[in-house]
Amino acid sequence: MSDPDHDWRVTDRAVEYETGWYTGGYDRVEQPDGTEKEYYWAELPDAVVVVARSGDDLVLVDQYRPVIGEQCLELPAGIVEDGESFTTAGARELREETGFDPAGVSLIEDFWCSTGVLRHRRGIVFAEGLEPVERDLDGNEFLSVTTVPIDDALDVARRQPANDATIEGVLLAKEDGLL
Repeated sequence: MSDPDHDWRVTDRAVEYETGWYTGGYDRVEQPDGTEKEYYWAELPDAVVVVARSGDDLVLVDQYRPVIGEQCLELPAGIVEDGESFTTAGARELREETGFDPAGVSLIEDFWCSTGVLRHRRGIVFAEGLEPVERDLDGNEFLSVTTVPIDDALDVARRQPANDATIEGVLLAKEDGLL
C-alpha cells in the first residue's frame, strides 16, 4: 500500500447525530486540487461474524431483519463489547445466539467495511468443538438456529436475501480450508 500524495487535511469535523447505536457526521476535507468537500460518515462499533462448524455442518441463525423487511438466514454475529477481542466476542455471541459453546475460536480476518461511508470494523472468526449450552438472547433477538451441510453453505449464503457478512465468512473460511 502506498502513501497518498496529498495529506487530505481535515479542516472541520461535525457530529450531526448520535443514536446510542451509531454516530453520524462529516469531515470537511481538503482535496488534492485545493477544494474542500464534506465526506459524510456513520461510525458503528466493531462487529464479529462467527463461522461455526459442527461436524460436517455450518451453524446459521434464521431471523427477521426489520431494516430490510426480510427473513434472513445468516451466520451468527454481534457487536464487540468494550475490552473484548474479536475471538472473545465471537465465542460470547455464539453462546448467546445459538446455545453452542466453542472449544476453540480463531480469527480468520478483520477489515474495514464500506469504507466510502462507514467507520466500522468487522472480524470473521472460526469456531469449532461446539458443546450445547443454554441460549441467552437479547431482548430484540427473535431467531432460530439451524444447520446446513458445509458442502451447501456457499449456495445457501448466496440465496436472497443474501448478506455480505455471511458470504464473506463462508468464502474466507473455505479459502483457509476450514470448511
